[in-house]
Amino acid sequence: MVLRGARQVGKTSLVQLFAREFDTYLELNLERTQDAQLFEHSLSIQALYQAILLAKQKTPKGKVLLFIDEIQASPLAVEQLRFFYENLPEVHVIAAGSLLEVVLDQKEVAFPVGRVEMLWLKPLCFEEYLAAMGHEQALEAYHTLPCPDYALPTLFRHFHQYTLIGGMPEIVASYQVTGQIMALNGHYQSLLTAYLDDIPKYARNATSRHILRHCAETAPYEAGSRIHFAGFGRSDYGSREVGEALRTLERAQLLYLLYPSTDIEIPIRPDFKKSPRLQFLDTGLLNYFVGLQNHYFGQENLHGFYRGLIAEHIVGQEMLAQAVNPLQKLCFWVREKKQSNAEVDFVLQHGEFIIPIEVKAGASGTLRSLHQFIDVAPHALAVRLYHGPYQIQESVTPAGNTFNLYNLPYFLAGKISAYLDFWIK
Repeated sequence: MVLRGARQVGKTSLVQLFAREFDTYLELNLERTQDAQLFEHSLSIQALYQAILLAKQKTPKGKVLLFIDEIQASPLAVEQLRFFYENLPEVHVIAAGSLLEVVLDQKEVAFPVGRVEMLWLKPLCFEEYLAAMGHEQALEAYHTLPCPDYALPTLFRHFHQYTLIGGMPEIVASYQVTGQIMALNGHYQSLLTAYLDDIPKYARNATSRHILRHCAETAPYEAGSRIHFAGFGRSDYGSREVGEALRTLERAQLLYLLYPSTDIEIPIRPDFKKSPRLQFLDTGLLNYFVGLQNHYFGQENLHGFYRGLIAEHIVGQEMLAQAVNPLQKLCFWVREKKQSNAEVDFVLQHGEFIIPIEVKAGASGTLRSLHQFIDVAPHALAVRLYHGPYQIQESVTPAGNTFNLYNLPYFLAGKISAYLDFWIK
């Protein structure tokens, strides 16, 4: 198994917890020279295994788990994963790497296709945050379909707090202990510094390094908005250079480029010729970087500040966290005409339908873009995420088409698929 994800999302800690299920645990970190050198002598896989046991002074017994952390530091180790599978099947192997995609591209390493299971790890979603904070009753209400009205104030309060601090495990763990927002700022700064310090590892040359650093530092200010590559972040950089830099940062999972689609029937196909919307790794990091933390206090809902972009951003983060197939892009819907443009915040493929999802505070009659989607769609189902209770409305577009509008509290963004199943049944 290869566990993939950005730095500091908890890959190593997760494997160490999982290791309790095994009788023998071996851990290598290939950013340490002595561990990386084990893979540099062209040993047979049996001899390599014995060398690892000797280096770690372990005698194997029972079930054995070998964890190879930061595997991107040794392309030779990546290539040897297949031989563990083929010649040493009794040893369970997990590898992890935060820069794996970038290194594989740059060094043209052949990945052992068909021999490795991939899993992607992202920041904690709201459900995991509730569990981490010990909010058991709130978690039970969150899982109740439909969500009971009496639980709304509590769940909204917890969700706003989650949106403020984000889902980075170290941050959540610190907040669980201290309960102090200001005590988290040192952790935020350390995380952001670590990400920026990684920039030279992504870069092909000095110019590439400058562009990558500019894009990484500018991305939080552009998060939630549609962007143009040329001149990104008020720079003089061209479209090609910025596009390459942003795609590199996306492979490192520091950000996501959400592309529009014009499809109303499955499958959803992103249109890479149109300008994407930028999604940052974590909303809590975004709040700290851009200086939004103080704006949360005194606000009744997330639509009330930063042009509503934070509400859309945290919904995007929740939907990305639920993605079963991380290679399937999260998209939004557009209809671009000379006199009538429309843009729906997200679209979700559910069964045989593409479901439009709006993150909006206003009345149902103001959902102009969503109405335009319904007017051309082969079904009459739409979802609105807002600061309000669960309810179903029979609505009518200005063109006279009736449809069911399913209104959900925005803290249920991670359970849209479960509610769609619930409604359809």
